[in-house]
Amino acid sequence: MKTTRIRDTAVHVTEMGLGTAQLGDLYVQLDQRDADEIVDAAWGHGIRHFDTAPHYGLGLSEHRLGRALRGRDDAIVSTKVGRLIVGGGAHARREWDLSGEGVARSLVASLRRLERVHVDIAFVHDPDDDDRVDEAIRTAVPALQRLRDTGDLGAIGVGTKDLPTLLRFVRECDIDVVMVAGRLTLLDHSALADLVPECAARGIAIISAGIFNSGLLATDRPDPASHFEYAAPPAAVLERARELAAIADRHGYTLPEAAVTYAREPAPPVASIVVGADSAAQVARNAALLRADGDVAGLRAEVEATAAIRSETNQR
Repeated sequence: MKTTRIRDTAVHVTEMGLGTAQLGDLYVQLDQRDADEIVDAAWGHGIRHFDTAPHYGLGLSEHRLGRALRGRDDAIVSTKVGRLIVGGGAHARREWDLSGEGVARSLVASLRRLERVHVDIAFVHDPDDDDRVDEAIRTAVPALQRLRDTGDLGAIGVGTKDLPTLLRFVRECDIDVVMVAGRLTLLDHSALADLVPECAARGIAIISAGIFNSGLLATDRPDPASHFEYAAPPAAVLERARELAAIADRHGYTLPEAAVTYAREPAPPVASIVVGADSAAQVARNAALLRADGDVAGLRAEVEATAAIRSETNQR
């Protein structure tokens, strides 16, 4: 599978990474055997980048991923900082801590759960209100920079769906990569306006996550029972998803194929897409989507033109 270097670091990510929120029991209950099968399938399809976070299942995702990756020292692992997992068992809870000490504690705990001695990428995770952004820029990012400079981290960045937050980090901090969730998709490509040009100008890589918008774009025909932004899809969003399925068909794609194809552009600065899976079969399906062949230029043009028309109509 094709790889891309993150800025001027030694970190290279595969064009598709495995998101592991599902290993923390997002939407469906899994066990370690399921996690092993999912990671094995990803590895077999050439995926070498695995993204996780303490937030996913209160550390469960990191724990299961670490066990599944035993013996695979060349895996590229990214995790996140900003929320510590305190307490244990039924009393475990998330606690915000963006201080330098909190960043260090978070990474030590992540390494323990992951059973690794090194994390390749660390993202500040969802610091979406102004106070948290200010604190993260003041304390968390300098702590990550020191760890990058000593070689304890390969690359650093921020991950969120909030574009103003991402733009502040890009403009104000020396970071290598952003993970943008759900804003470089067929349904919502608002990151194209400012974030993508800013990252391109500064040489900052983008990893695109949430490319199916929580599931609504993951099937050939959008399902009203699926999720959009982790909730039921509003009627207007469901209608637009159905329009996008028809647009995809006109240009030689299924809706999931179009979602993957669209999210991989523009490259650069988009280095990779991260896609979750709750089974080995889903991993295989996702990897196969990379090989879709259709009229990508026509797809992009019609998606963006019809989105502009809808936007103008809504403003009248």
